[in-house]
Amino acid sequence: MSHALKQVFNKDKTFRPKRKFEPGTQRFELHKKAQASLNAGLDLKVAVQLPPGEEQNDWVAVHVVDFFNRINLIYGTISDYCTEQSCPVMSGGPKYEYRWQDEHKYRKPTALSAPQYMNLLMDWIEVQINNEDIFPTNVGTPFPKNFLPVVKKILSRLFRVFVHVYIHHFDRITQMGSEAHVNTCYKHFYYFVKEFNLIDTKELEPLVSVWVGSAA
Repeated sequence: MSHALKQVFNKDKTFRPKRKFEPGTQRFELHKKAQASLNAGLDLKVAVQLPPGEEQNDWVAVHVVDFFNRINLIYGTISDYCTEQSCPVMSGGPKYEYRWQDEHKYRKPTALSAPQYMNLLMDWIEVQINNEDIFPTNVGTPFPKNFLPVVKKILSRLFRVFVHVYIHHFDRITQMGSEAHVNTCYKHFYYFVKEFNLIDTKELEPLVSVWVGSAA
């Protein structure tokens, strides 16, 4: 990791507070196992695979929270440069525009600036991952039937953060010397969602031209 990148990430400048796992819980142990695999330098395609004897929903839940934290951190490093003026539309280049929709204020897909969209997105994900009815933390509490549909929605929306950062702010990422970190995080994310079929291939298309061969 470059010195510039260490300075940025040591500040722990997250766009939102990190969600942490309680020590001693099953999720905390799974989180440690996942981190150990990454730190050991395992092939990312192998690192994302479900460990023997573990429940898939637990493994998925741990990774969703981890990706939220890491993507949150990546966006936090460039958020000062993602403004109403620089990014009046939440997009990934001229071909892809992302509109916000929720069950409260924006019941129809609504065009927003990138920072507005990011604020709403991170707020929405926080609500989901802190909801015990969707992400239960007690061992033995079953996951709800809507767990995977919610997860797929979270991950597809987090993918849009990668799209926006890569296409509109990668020069800033490069200036900070943090492209290797962001690339690794994206590869990890990509292999994970492909392993468990959590994002439709068509939705991943915006980064195909950026990542030809890089995440194959």
